This record gives sequence, C-alpha cells and structure tokens, in this order.
Amino acid sequence: MTATDIHGTIDAVWRIESAKLIAGLTRMVRDVGLAEDLAQEALVCALEKWPELGIPEKPGAWLMATAKHRALDQLRRRQMLERKHEELGREMEAKELAVPDFNAALDDDIGDDLLRLIFIACHPVLSSEARTALTLRLLGGLTTDEIARAFLVPEATIAQRIVRAKKTLAQEHIPFEVPRGDELPRRLASVLSVIYLIFNEGYSATAGDDWMRPALCEDALRLGRILAELAPGEAEAHGLVALMEIQASRSAARTGPEGRPVLLLDQDRARWDRLLIRRGLQALERADALGEARGPYALQAAIAACHARAVVADETDWARIVEVYGELAQVMPSPIVELNRAVAVGMASGPAAALELVDELNTEPALKGYHLLPSVRGDLLAKLHRYDEAQAECERAASMTRNARERELLLERAREFAARSGNS
Repeated sequence: MTATDIHGTIDAVWRIESAKLIAGLTRMVRDVGLAEDLAQEALVCALEKWPELGIPEKPGAWLMATAKHRALDQLRRRQMLERKHEELGREMEAKELAVPDFNAALDDDIGDDLLRLIFIACHPVLSSEARTALTLRLLGGLTTDEIARAFLVPEATIAQRIVRAKKTLAQEHIPFEVPRGDELPRRLASVLSVIYLIFNEGYSATAGDDWMRPALCEDALRLGRILAELAPGEAEAHGLVALMEIQASRSAARTGPEGRPVLLLDQDRARWDRLLIRRGLQALERADALGEARGPYALQAAIAACHARAVVADETDWARIVEVYGELAQVMPSPIVELNRAVAVGMASGPAAALELVDELNTEPALKGYHLLPSVRGDLLAKLHRYDEAQAECERAASMTRNARERELLLERAREFAARSGNS
C-alpha cells in the first residue's frame, strides 16, 4: 500500500471514528475542546506511524488507546502541578490523586457518549451559527475549511465560531449528559433544528453558484439517523429523518444536465430514489407508532410523503396536503407555512383562491426580503394570465435571492412571462 493509499485510509477512518472518539474522550476529560485536541493528537500520531507500521486491525481502538494515554499523561501533569501549589489533607489528597479508570470507561456504551456529544454541540447557550459549525466539526468530521466552503464564509470566521463555542461550553460548565425531564424537549428541539439547518443548506443553498450541496445533505442525514437510533422513543427525531429521507430522494431529479434547477412538478419522478422514499415512509411509521401527536417535522414529512406516493404530479393529493399544512400551522405558526399552504390551495382550489391568501402575507415583516413570496405570487399571476405583473414579481424575486442558479431560473421565468404578455 502506497503512502497515498494509507493517508486516504486514515482520512476515511477519521471520518468514521472521529465522532465516537471525541465523544468517549469528552466523557473522560469533561472538556469538549480538550477532547478534540486529544483526538487530533491521536490522528497526527497515526499519520506518523501507520505508514511505517501499517493500518491496525482495529484502527478506531488504536486511536482511542493513543488518545487515552495522552489524556492520562495530561491528568498526571495537572495533578503534579496541583500538588505543588496546594496543601491538602490526606483524605483530600487521596481523592485528588485518584486516576479515573479509563479502561472501564471504554467499555461503556459508545452510543450514550455520541448522544451526549450531540446535545453538547447543539446546546442553546451557543448561537445557531456556532452550533452548526461545532456539530459539523465534532460529529460530521469536517475540517474548518470544508465547513467554510460549504457555507460560503471565510475560514477564519468558522474557526472563530468553533473556538468561541468550545470556550463558552467550558466557561458555562455545560455537563456532558443527556438532558432529562422538562429540559429534554427544549434541548431536543435545538438538536433537530441544527441538523435540519445543515440539511436545508445542502438541499437549497442560500447563496453561491450551486443549487445544491449534496455533501451537507449526506452529513445531516447521517447525524439524523444516528440521533434517531440513539433516541428511539423520540417521535420528532424519526419525523425529521423521514422528512430528510424523502426530500433527499428527489436529489437526482432536482437539477438538469447543466446544474440548472428543476422544480418539483417538472421533475422526472422515475429518477427519485425509491429506497430513500421507503426508508422515509418507514421512519414516519416509526414516529406515528409512538402514539404522540405529530410534531412539525413529522407533519412536514407527511406532506413530503404525499408527493412521494404520487407516481406522476397529477396524482398528488393536494387536498390532503392543504389539510396537513393546516395542522402544521396550528403546531408551528409561521408566515412561511402559510405561504406554502397557499401554494397547496392554489393546486387544490385554483390560483385565484391562493392569490388572496398570498396577498394577505405581503405585510408580514418576517417575509420582507424573502424571495419566494414574489416568486409564488408571480406564478399565481401567470396562471391568471396577468403576465405583466407576473414578470415584475419574478424580476423582484430574482433581485432578492443570493443563489445564482435560482436567480437564473427566476429571470428565465420573467422572460417567458414577458413573451406571453407580448402575445396576449
């Protein structure tokens, strides 16, 4: 095996094992920043030794053992320093000098550690941007540069977010534990929102030249699947997985040969991934089997399932989608939910009824600057043969989006409506 092959293998091992490694070390040292440093030191050691010694039979265990020894060394040095500066009674001194049983700790269920790490990385004490960056770093195994390129921000910005996040967690003494009781729903909501934010940025990039960033979708799906298996009794975790699986099933059909966006009703459904759809429907069934009222993610998954079950666009059960959007509006009131419901109303009851609902949203502060509002309005106006107004709305939407591919699509629609207006 060449050095290049070995380095490629090490990179693959790191992607697979890093989250478990950092999670186990965090439980040991109770400091996520130190745990990541120890894991990185073990990686450097592997890069130095594996080309000479070969890949170990159990590379994950090798990395953990190496990091464990370094953690023990640090603990002993820290204890020696404390002994020099503090005078302790014999009982306290014995307690202070006691070395944790790391070998016993390694026998614990690694799943528990991963679940704790997910809750730490997504702790509400951190900003949304920091939670996202830290989650991708610790659980996604992405480098700072990869995260920066994915979100189109400077690498230094991502680095600062990660450093500040780890400092904040240490300063706030955030415990390495899964929240219990009344705190769990609030903390779980934070975790789910971070994972879905990552997925959405991959599914419909907010800026840049690409319509999609598939790697981010894959990372979010992997994190969602892990969370659902580690917390099998949490219905919304299964609901989120269902939603992401079904949406991801359309990926191959969402772009044309040159990367141009293809809207849902125009997609070739033969290109939808039926395996992902089956997995998504199964995840939705798991959520429903828990007997809880559907939450926001499960309801959105139910809407996605209506599309997935339609072999062709004309078979879509738009009346049912309108109903589910009504339920979603009760659970998660939002102008964006109302905008999406209006689109479904337009398909079920005609564009005039939908336009009335959309016009009511024009004064919503939350939708100021939201490019999909004029985009939807333009589409409805075009269906009512009001092409001049439709053209203006699409041009306005194009001026508001930061995604180059989406801007091209909106301007193309504006030109199409202009041509129709000239022929009317």
